[in-house]
Amino acid sequence: MALPPSRLPGPLRALENRDFRLFTAGQLVSLIGTWMQSVAQSWLVLELTNSPFRLGLVGTLQFLPMLLLSFFAGVLADRFSKRRLLITTQSVMAVQALALAALVALGHVQYWHVLIMATVYGLANTLDIPARQAFVAEMVGKESLVSAIALNSAVFNGARVVGPAAAGLAIARWGTATAFAVNAVSFIAVIAALIAMKTEGAPRRTGDRKMRSEIAEGINYALQTPRILLVLFLVLFVSVFLFNYNVTIPLYARNALGEDAHGFSLLMAALGAGAVGGAMALAMLGGGRPAIRALLAPALVLGLATASLAIITSFGLAAAVLVVVGFTGIFVMAGANTSHQLTVPDELRGRIMSLHMMVFAGMAPFGAFMVGSLAERFGIRTTLAVAGIAGLVSVAGLSIWWRLRRRPK
Repeated sequence: MALPPSRLPGPLRALENRDFRLFTAGQLVSLIGTWMQSVAQSWLVLELTNSPFRLGLVGTLQFLPMLLLSFFAGVLADRFSKRRLLITTQSVMAVQALALAALVALGHVQYWHVLIMATVYGLANTLDIPARQAFVAEMVGKESLVSAIALNSAVFNGARVVGPAAAGLAIARWGTATAFAVNAVSFIAVIAALIAMKTEGAPRRTGDRKMRSEIAEGINYALQTPRILLVLFLVLFVSVFLFNYNVTIPLYARNALGEDAHGFSLLMAALGAGAVGGAMALAMLGGGRPAIRALLAPALVLGLATASLAIITSFGLAAAVLVVVGFTGIFVMAGANTSHQLTVPDELRGRIMSLHMMVFAGMAPFGAFMVGSLAERFGIRTTLAVAGIAGLVSVAGLSIWWRLRRRPK
């Protein structure tokens, strides 16, 4: 049966789905709180330790579960109701935020508390991400998937504009506990939306197959599908070298530009504004898979822009470059997500998206550890130069490999 004509332009088509509208509204509220907590957590660690290395260690522990457990999370996302999994993971993250708020407000917070809470968040997020990615695809269908991914990215990064700015004001006026408390309350919106939704994200039938064989099936598919493999390596390089914003931006704001929490939040907002533009630019490309060159070119610009921050001393120019960083970074990452979602068979989506998130978020601990260690020894400017050049060279090498592979023999 033919689908009725869309009443909304292509970039907004996914909003015709009632459940997607509910999910998006809940996510917007919750993500503002999440970005407030991200800023508050980074600032709190610097206040407690004044150590770039220890800030990087928090990022390492927060993303380490994604590296170690993502394959299992992908299988669980394919085996169980995705809506119920998301209600569980969002509830755990709400409790984690509330615990941090209480520790800070009562004056009992210590660095090891932040390490434990970051690990708890990472465990919940490891299960949440592949379930959420696969759930959105089932919610809207392939015909609206590009629109849904782009709108999700726009919401995520729109919250990155509002959240850090709100966090900067809240921290300056009331302290970091307020940002953690607001995040805890914000989860009510997305949990309520999930409860109200009709889409279940029903599990597929697995028969008597063992988890190990299902994981192997997903890995073999990725290794035997050249487009999937190339995009995974692209995500890997960008994640390790160029996507360590939670470590680099607070250090850059404070140590390179001499800014306080408010200045830091404005730089994060500039990053988020660029990212919203990148998400919408991706949506404007239409409903098909983005071309490989449309992912590689902005990744090269991202590496160049990151390296250029090392020589910038003006706050205004730094903010402008961060707009470019945000635009190209989210275009690459959301485009990679779209490419995988539109390539993979439905029955493998949870496992391939868990593999995608393993190289994106799971490799972030290495990036965070590298950045924190380099900044501790050589300073943030040298670190940005090294990371930007490493990312640039890696993506250039990947581009050359892809060209050689496609050359007629």
